[in-house]
Amino acid sequence: MNDTELVYVARQPIFTKDRKVWGYELLFRGSGDATTAMVNDDQMATSRVIADGVTMALPGIEQGQRALINFPESLLLSDAAFALPAETCVVEVLEHVSPTPEVLASLSRLRKGGFTLAMDDYAGEDELKPFLEHVDILKMDILALEADPKRIRAALDGLPNKKLILLAEKVEDQATFELCSELGFHLFQGFFFSRPEIIPGKKVSANEAAKLQLLKELSHPDFELTKLAKIINTDPALSYRLFRYINSAGMGISRKVESVSHATTLLGQLKVSQWLRAVILSDLNPAPTAQEVSFLSLHRAKFLQTISEELDLGGKTPDILFTLGLFSLLDSLMGIEMDVILKELPLDEDVAGALTGEENELQGLLRLVEAYEKGDFKGMTEFAQQHGLLQEALDTMYTDGMRWVLSVLAKDGD
Repeated sequence: MNDTELVYVARQPIFTKDRKVWGYELLFRGSGDATTAMVNDDQMATSRVIADGVTMALPGIEQGQRALINFPESLLLSDAAFALPAETCVVEVLEHVSPTPEVLASLSRLRKGGFTLAMDDYAGEDELKPFLEHVDILKMDILALEADPKRIRAALDGLPNKKLILLAEKVEDQATFELCSELGFHLFQGFFFSRPEIIPGKKVSANEAAKLQLLKELSHPDFELTKLAKIINTDPALSYRLFRYINSAGMGISRKVESVSHATTLLGQLKVSQWLRAVILSDLNPAPTAQEVSFLSLHRAKFLQTISEELDLGGKTPDILFTLGLFSLLDSLMGIEMDVILKELPLDEDVAGALTGEENELQGLLRLVEAYEKGDFKGMTEFAQQHGLLQEALDTMYTDGMRWVLSVLAKDGD
C-alpha cells in the first residue's frame, strides 16, 4: 500500500430503543481490487486501512458516540487495536474467529487497555460461548434467524449471568425493530430507519411543499445567485449557518465575509445551492433517525453527481443525478408515499421512474448506492465491471462524498 492509496469507508448507524444514535459500525476496505471488507492478510497494510479510515470517519461521530470496527484474528493477535482511541472505538470480533487461548488472551489485553469488546453474529453456538466472558456487546444477526421469536429466544438462552449489551443487527423494518425491543435488545442496527413508515392519509403540508418546491428550484443550474441570497437573508439561523459553513476548515476562503450576498458570491452558485439543499433536507424532520436519512440522502446525491461525470447517461446532467440521490429517501423522511410527494415535484421522467421503483438505468445507480451503504462489496464490483469503471475510482467518489456531507452538516463545535 503506497502513501497515496485511498481508503473506502462506509458507516452504518446503531440506535438505542428510543431511536437515538448510539454509534456506528465502520466498514473498510482498501481501494482497488479488494472484494471484501478485509481481504489483505498483511497485518501492517490492513492496520493502515483501519487507522486511515477511522481518521476520516471520526469527525462525523459526536461526543459520546462509539465506532464499531471489525477485527479478524490476525489483527487481534497483533494488538493492532491499540493504535485506536479506546474511548471511542469498539473492537468487534468477527464471527469466524475461534476462541483459542491466544485470541482470548488478546481480548483480555484489550479490556485491560480500556477497550469495549463486541462479538459478531452470535446465534447460541456452543463453540463461541468462551467469548461471552470477554465481550461487553453481543451482536445477533436477526435476518439470519428469519426474525423468528423462537429462534431468537433460543439463541439468547444460556447466556452467562454477566450483563451483556444485546445488539440486534440487520433489522430491516419497523416490525422487527419492535420485536427485538420486546425481546430485550438494547441496541439496533439495520436499515429499518430508512424504510418508509407511511402515515395513512398524510398529505404534504404547506410548509413541506414550500421546501420541496425550493429544493426543486435549486436544482436548476441557471438559478440566480441574488435570489439565493434573498432566500437565506430571510432566515437569521440559516444566515448564521452559512457563515459557519464558509468559515469551516477546507473552504479555503481567508477574506472577511461581510454579508450573505458577499458569502454567496465567494462560494459561487453551485456550492451555495448544494449547501442550501442540504440544510433544507435536514430540516424536514428533526428526529434522530430522520437525520440519518438526511445524511444518506445527501451522501447519495453527491456520490451520484460525481458518478454522472464519468458515465454516459443519455444527457442526464450531474445536477439531475444530485436530485435523484437527494430525493431517493423522501418517503422515509416525510412518512408519505413517494407518488404523493412527486405530485409536488415535476421531475425528469426517468428520475421519477427510478424513485418509484421503475427498472431503468437510474434505478441501477440507486442499487449501487445501496450496495455501498450495506457493505455489499460484490455488488459494487459488479457495477464497476459492467460500466468499465475502476473500483478504486468509485471508492474514492464515495469517500469524498462522505467528507462533503460531513462538512455541510457540521454542527457547532465541530
